[in-house]
Amino acid sequence: MVSPLLFVGPPADAPGTMALADVRQVAALPPSRAAAYIRHGALLDIVWVVAADAVEDEMFADICAAVGQQGGNLICETSLAALDRVIAAIPSTIAVQFLVDADPVDKAIALTTARRTRHRVVHDIARDDAMERIDRLQDEVARISRLLGDMAGQRGGLAGTPTGFVPLGDEFSDHMGQVRSPTRDYAAIPRSFVPEERTIDRQRTKAVRRMLRQRRMREQYFPADLFADPAWDMLLDLYAARLERQPVSVSSLCIAAAVPATTALRWIKTMTDAGLFVREADPHDGRRIFIALAEGACDALARYFEALEE
Repeated sequence: MVSPLLFVGPPADAPGTMALADVRQVAALPPSRAAAYIRHGALLDIVWVVAADAVEDEMFADICAAVGQQGGNLICETSLAALDRVIAAIPSTIAVQFLVDADPVDKAIALTTARRTRHRVVHDIARDDAMERIDRLQDEVARISRLLGDMAGQRGGLAGTPTGFVPLGDEFSDHMGQVRSPTRDYAAIPRSFVPEERTIDRQRTKAVRRMLRQRRMREQYFPADLFADPAWDMLLDLYAARLERQPVSVSSLCIAAAVPATTALRWIKTMTDAGLFVREADPHDGRRIFIALAEGACDALARYFEALEE
């Protein structure tokens, strides 16, 4: 079944969709005409917005609302500097793929993923680099989820402690509510009043940050992509931020992943879908979204570093 695609932006910037026989571009429109076309035109599976950060806020919100009403998928190209604002403007109910300085393979992956999400494709399709990268990413996140779940589940059943990950069935379709971390106070505590637990947290934070620095130092001597492990880098960065009681924006986490932003965004989405990360709105700025560790992932990392310290 062919997936109709609407391109929002200059026609010259439209992606080449001929490589994907199941995607067909039906129109290329300026942002000012997109929302009305989506609402009153034929059924669209995918809406691709180029330079989303350059679209006026109200106009972009109207496009997102129209996509949500029609149940379509969204692909957004934006700059890293505007990423947090663009993400915060898109309702969480919309399936979206983000592109930041994307290459042709990243664009093909975004198209393939958007179509697969829409139609729940189960039949075999031609294997290409995009599909192979998607499958490897999903397999790696599943492995990390199982590993952290096993580590968290070794707590021994002590009362009041978090449990490991629970398989997400239909009854847990709203899994974000199942794993949300509690609201945290990000205000700094005077050192003279910091309890012993905070002293331990500071020592643990130093160990985590040291590990991250060591991982970056390898890039001075070997090619960076030789050791690329964005999932682990993001887990470590979020764990350190949790210990420091500091929020982490999406753009900041992309930088910590030490891979291209589009790749990092794909990892963040997959890790969130797997229940390892959670989204948290900035209570002081509605234009920004924070990413935090789910309780099960945080518990597993704590046990991991406890084991290292033994």
